[in-house]
Amino acid sequence: MTELYQTFFSDQITVPKKLFVNYKLLSIDEQELIVILHIHRFNQEGVLFPTLFKLAELMTIDEQQCSQLLRQLIQKDLLTIIEYQTENGIVNERYSLEPLWEKLYQKQPEKKTSTDASDQLMNIFVLFEQEFGRALSPFEIETINIWLDQEAIEPVLIKAALRESVLMNKLNFRYIDRILSEWQRKGIKTVEQAREQSKNFHQQKSPETNSRPKVDPAIYYNWLEDED
Repeated sequence: MTELYQTFFSDQITVPKKLFVNYKLLSIDEQELIVILHIHRFNQEGVLFPTLFKLAELMTIDEQQCSQLLRQLIQKDLLTIIEYQTENGIVNERYSLEPLWEKLYQKQPEKKTSTDASDQLMNIFVLFEQEFGRALSPFEIETINIWLDQEAIEPVLIKAALRESVLMNKLNFRYIDRILSEWQRKGIKTVEQAREQSKNFHQQKSPETNSRPKVDPAIYYNWLEDED
């Protein structure tokens, strides 16, 4: 029995008691909590950026569901992805639970009284996954959060840039980021301004060749109309 107890006590990880007591107050559900615990354990074992496969195989969910949980944690500002440099000068990425620990120990947890804003933001991620036909990677989730938080781009403009990339058959994050950067450079803040910019752009591009079939120019900017 002594050997069994020694094995038991050596097979422990340190988890804050306050996390178990207060996770509900931070609007963390049980599935999100398990993801947090696995990321915490991986970090303690030196695995700083576990893959979706590694996380999902430890739970009763698939990789797409795991990606959704990571997205929710990032959107709730409980998890972030940071870059760090190795001793060899290589830049890698890692998960950080620092935002969670700060909320847990430095701020009074508050219950959310309205979910309208968060629902609107979550719909952005759902729309991206629908257009891409797959779950977003953690890096892609972080990119959208940078657009929303650091660059303060309105969700409706991000939606507009996504639709433009779809219509131009250039569905990738680099192209969407170029659209958003161009709009920011030109001071475009509203859907109406983006619509006019898109219309002018495609009217300038249309005379390049006469061999292409004519397309109704309205197709290039009607997608900017607001949806219910």
